[in-house]
Amino acid sequence: MIVYDLECENSHRFEGWFGSADDYDKQQASKLLSCPMCNSGQVVRRPSAAYVNTGAVEKPPRSQPKPANALPQQQYANVPPEIVAKVIEHIIKNTEDVGNRFPEEARKIHYNEAPERHIRGTATPKDVESLRDEGIEVVSLPVPPHLTDKTH
Repeated sequence: MIVYDLECENSHRFEGWFGSADDYDKQQASKLLSCPMCNSGQVVRRPSAAYVNTGAVEKPPRSQPKPANALPQQQYANVPPEIVAKVIEHIIKNTEDVGNRFPEEARKIHYNEAPERHIRGTATPKDVESLRDEGIEVVSLPVPPHLTDKTH
């Protein structure tokens, strides 16, 4: 397992875990990498600190309490990129893209002001939290930018 420090074009830094350097190269070439914060597909590797094994026993990390309003982070550990890509393709094929009107449309559907249908779109973390507070189920899934232009 190899961990790379990554950064998107909007200066969001995050980690990427890969089975090998070759896995990273393949995912980058297939445009499967995207920022978990803004969904940007313009992702590059950044220098990271090297790990030096000194033989010393590591202390267990101290857990820090999460803020009460923290949103859960979506993780896709040990899921091959091909499976994630198939799931995303299925979602795109079977949902209506409402773009940045997603919070508004989700509320209309929830409150029976619009016909029941499967939708996808974009929402800020604050919008997602607000929807969840209203009892509206939403799932955040980073869709690579080259797939967002596909029609359903």
